[in-house]
Amino acid sequence: MTATPQIPLSFEFFPPKTPEGVEKLRLVRQQLYALKPEFCSVTFGAGGSTQEGTFSTVRDILTEGIGAASHISCIGATHAKVREQLAILKAMGVKRLVALRGDLPSGFGVGGEFHYASDLVAFVRAETGDYFHIEVAAYPEVHPQARSPEADLQAFATKVKAGANSAITQYFYNADAYFRFVEEADALGLSLPIVPGIMPIASSTQLMRFSDACGAEIPRWIRLRLQGFGDDAVSIKAFGLDVVTDLCEQLRAGGAPGLHFYSMNQSAATLEVCNRLGQGPAD
Repeated sequence: MTATPQIPLSFEFFPPKTPEGVEKLRLVRQQLYALKPEFCSVTFGAGGSTQEGTFSTVRDILTEGIGAASHISCIGATHAKVREQLAILKAMGVKRLVALRGDLPSGFGVGGEFHYASDLVAFVRAETGDYFHIEVAAYPEVHPQARSPEADLQAFATKVKAGANSAITQYFYNADAYFRFVEEADALGLSLPIVPGIMPIASSTQLMRFSDACGAEIPRWIRLRLQGFGDDAVSIKAFGLDVVTDLCEQLRAGGAPGLHFYSMNQSAATLEVCNRLGQGPAD
């Protein structure tokens, strides 16, 4: 393979629920660290329900010598609670946040002192100045709850103007959607890195379930090919690797500032895609 330009990589994990899961994720992280990620992020459950697990996983990543970004969500939260979380993260040495509106646990009313992610970004800036590098979410295929694409873009602009440093997108499989979103953001004067989020395809049913839940579009040709494989897991994984590698090549060639992999606490697919991109560990 000819030499290809390297671009920054980052990986997302979710906090494990069992001691076995903790140990498995530790091994997964060690495998992915060979790719020299810029940072690894850890998700935050609805209403902060996984705070302890999130912060524990973030602490482990920092101990392993890698930059860690903690997700932090605000829906249903109070200013006092978020202020407490920021103090904990600062004390741990965390320098990067992924600031999200988040979801309420089922059965809860809206409540809380924040309504939008932009409120959280503004609050973090007011409380901590420039201490944190703040990532926000972006939706190239439009947030599923947005009134319109225009309203969604304006909501993104509000988050950026509140103090975001960079953005990570929801995953997608249509590179044109990403490039169009970046162009529209540029046209509004939003000059910040917008890093594409990448979801490896390892399981057809899992991908369909996640995509239906979060509003990510699976192009019809991909959906039909996956359905055609039935329960043939080997063919699904091989097809998924081809699709995601091609997507990443398009994004890198088009000037994407990095690639953020939604690892699902697995390493095999991400490692293989990065190896195919020439971003694998040095021999």
